[in-house]
Amino acid sequence: MRAMILSKQAPIECRPLEPKEVADPEPREQQVRIRVAACGVCHTDLHIVEGDLELHKQPIIPGHEVIGVVDKLGPGASRFQPGDRVGVAWLYWTPPECKYRQRGLENLCDEAKFTGWDADGGFAEMMVVPEDFAYPIPDCFSDVEAAPLMCAGVVGFRALRLGEVEQAERVGLYGFGASAHLAIQVACYWGCKVYVFTRSEEHQRHARELGAAWVGEAQDDPGVKLDSAIIYAPAGWIVPEALRVLDKGGILVLAGIYMSPIPQMDYHLLWEERIVRSVANATRQDAEDFLRIAAAVPVRTDVITFALEEANEALRQVKHSEISGAAVLQVSGE
Repeated sequence: MRAMILSKQAPIECRPLEPKEVADPEPREQQVRIRVAACGVCHTDLHIVEGDLELHKQPIIPGHEVIGVVDKLGPGASRFQPGDRVGVAWLYWTPPECKYRQRGLENLCDEAKFTGWDADGGFAEMMVVPEDFAYPIPDCFSDVEAAPLMCAGVVGFRALRLGEVEQAERVGLYGFGASAHLAIQVACYWGCKVYVFTRSEEHQRHARELGAAWVGEAQDDPGVKLDSAIIYAPAGWIVPEALRVLDKGGILVLAGIYMSPIPQMDYHLLWEERIVRSVANATRQDAEDFLRIAAAVPVRTDVITFALEEANEALRQVKHSEISGAAVLQVSGE
């Protein structure tokens, strides 16, 4: 099969992902093999490729926003049948005995494995995954439309949950890439007024199109206090800026797997019971719930497609915020 292989981390401008022919993977006990149709290109892929995150497997096939069709079952697998369309997300596997999993917090499992980091992912024509960590995809989404839902959507949705956005009146989104362009649609569906902070004029235009009540930059004053705010950008300097416009008792959620250092700040920004919390991955329940609500809204995914061999260029454009919405590798199919 064709795959984009990362053997050595380097700046994306050096084109570290190499196209290669590799052996087709074989599903093991209670795994399924998926023939990949599309795979989203996530900022986390960029962190893995460039070295912000230490490699867990070398070489590795990145990609964790996978949509495809089951084409082979491993021994004991019965949840899906060949021909079923499924998605694969960032969380690849956790052991059943994990104490966090038993508490509904499998995303925090110490032994968790992640797609495209611990196990080969979707920047390839095929991949294998434990059957319990694959998801049926609503028919209302095409393959390329569904791909960003599997991480940008799912993790963005968990951030909305942890920020108690459904009960909020005014919500701030910092950074307006793949996650935020999906999260804003859910927040508006819940009746929230959404304030978007991004320096990109193109992203500001996109936010207005999707229902933002106000757009500006992180240092700007939106003229109101926010009940909840989510930082999707991996930029620690935004934290005090977001706290500055957060109301008493408000919640600030840091939604990235990686963030640059947070600067020293005065205690008064946290005082009056403001809460700062992070998002670490997402659970299978998050994925199942988000896919249901995404179909109900229905969420519109704005995508730019690339061929599999263009993965380096797709990641370069993600790095430099040149994409409004999400980048998707169209591997086969639609």
